[in-house]
Amino acid sequence: MNLARPEAAEYAPFYAGYVARVSEDDVLAALSKQQDEVRALARSLPLAKESFRYADGKWSVREVLGHLVDGERVFGYRAFCFSRGEQAAMPGFDENEYVAAASADRVPAAELADEFAAVRASNLAFLRRLSAAEAARVGTASGKPISVRALAYIMAGHPRHHLTVLRERYGV
Repeated sequence: MNLARPEAAEYAPFYAGYVARVSEDDVLAALSKQQDEVRALARSLPLAKESFRYADGKWSVREVLGHLVDGERVFGYRAFCFSRGEQAAMPGFDENEYVAAASADRVPAAELADEFAAVRASNLAFLRRLSAAEAARVGTASGKPISVRALAYIMAGHPRHHLTVLRERYGV
């Protein structure tokens, strides 16, 4: 089963840019391809480039990859919980605090990419089994309503955003 594209009312305006980055009709295929894309990028990096920051106060390449892992975990957990009918609101997550606490700069880029792929594989296993009704379920995260299928599209658009930033601002 493919997950229908979410309506704009199914997610907060903040996420519109991520959803818009998914042009494919099959979001599950897009999600699957990203595992190899992130791994290929990480393995192509010279070691010196992994700690590169394009400006003071910006994340390193490793930290960006660590952030992708964090985002995958958070969005996947939200999707899982809401697909099961969870009614409790999920807290927001401050990406800068998570990056600061993760110490991703100590982890080689290839390991971070493998971790991303592992978390993504787990998320894909559950997303592929969703019924249309489960995919349409809505929960609350960061104080805003969001559907399971919107989270799937965000999970595809979020790495695309950061991979574009890595190419354009980091030169990777």
